[in-house]
Amino acid sequence: MRLIAIAFAVLVVFLPSVAAVAGAAQFPTEAAAKTHCPKDTVVWLNIPSGVYHFAGQRWYGKTKDGVYVCKAEADADGDRATRNGQ
Repeated sequence: MRLIAIAFAVLVVFLPSVAAVAGAAQFPTEAAAKTHCPKDTVVWLNIPSGVYHFAGQRWYGKTKDGVYVCKAEADADGDRATRNGQ
């Protein structure tokens, strides 16, 4: 019984942060992302690293586990731009 109470407490504490990670709308195509956020910059987000790339950069649209997202939504989720300009 105590183990169930502990598990429940952990879920209550961590569930909101799990939802926040999945907050940015993710799109398989650049066009779909542009439709969702026409006034924002569309970036390519590498999901495992949380690093995004801008159009024209080396890894834009090319990483294995990535999606197109709106920059403002990615920033709100704690993702960041690449630091080496690739």
